[in-house]
Amino acid sequence: MSRFREWRGHRPFAGGLLLVLGGAEILVTMKAPLPVILKIGMQGLAGYLLPSLMIVCGALILFNPAQRLFYSILGIMLSLGTWLTSNIGGFVVGLLLGAVGSTLTFGWLPDQEPRRKRSAERPEKHAAELG
Repeated sequence: MSRFREWRGHRPFAGGLLLVLGGAEILVTMKAPLPVILKIGMQGLAGYLLPSLMIVCGALILFNPAQRLFYSILGIMLSLGTWLTSNIGGFVVGLLLGAVGSTLTFGWLPDQEPRRKRSAERPEKHAAELG
């Protein structure tokens, strides 16, 4: 368990996972037997291509975090593109999962010191003011 936790800590795990889940959700809604679904020509192909590329970008974020900025920008563009091609982005759920995952990935910093709680800083601050 600790090996997985360490592996997960060295990459934007939550962002990549959300991007994969968003693409998978959009693909599932493309196969849904609903009368709302309308596929015409190239739009039908793009409806399957964009969420598939979202899944690929999410997997690449997880397994190649050095290129996370490029994959996150590509992921947000693909997520926004599904609004037009894939049933309003998987009925908005897949679009939001992909957008949030891409944003989390873009904002992830690999070598940042962990933040300290404010409650831990208070005694030191009060001691400095008194002494």
